[in-house]
Amino acid sequence: RSIVPIRGYRKRGRLAWPFSLMTLRWTVDHDRKRVLAIAEGDVTRAQFDAYLDAMASEDALTYPKLFDGTAGDTSMDAYELLGVAARIRSSHDRPVGPVAIVLPEDKSHLVLPVLGALAAARRPLKFFSSLEPARRWIDSLEYSG
Repeated sequence: RSIVPIRGYRKRGRLAWPFSLMTLRWTVDHDRKRVLAIAEGDVTRAQFDAYLDAMASEDALTYPKLFDGTAGDTSMDAYELLGVAARIRSSHDRPVGPVAIVLPEDKSHLVLPVLGALAAARRPLKFFSSLEPARRWIDSLEYSG
């Protein structure tokens, strides 16, 4: 495995790039009020928890999010996926932003265990099979956080 940046975010005008062997990385763009998350390889529960923690600590829960899972996978079992779903639902006590999820059709089963939690929030949610239509959709949305 190569070392890849897991997240880059603007905080008080700086761009920070911590490095790790994680297969889930994200960028929080406070200027554009957008989040881009990219999964490449096997995403673990700990990595997804770190992503959710970052969304909360960076005050990015209301930002539109583009989640690119085209190169991602997971070996999380049913209990871990249920835990992810519970974490997602726990953030719905406050406003959350729209989500575009990009997954090839052969990987759509990966999101089924958390689909109910994603859909429970009052926010736009769309699935795409390729990145560009998802990017256009997210970019067309007005930030209302």
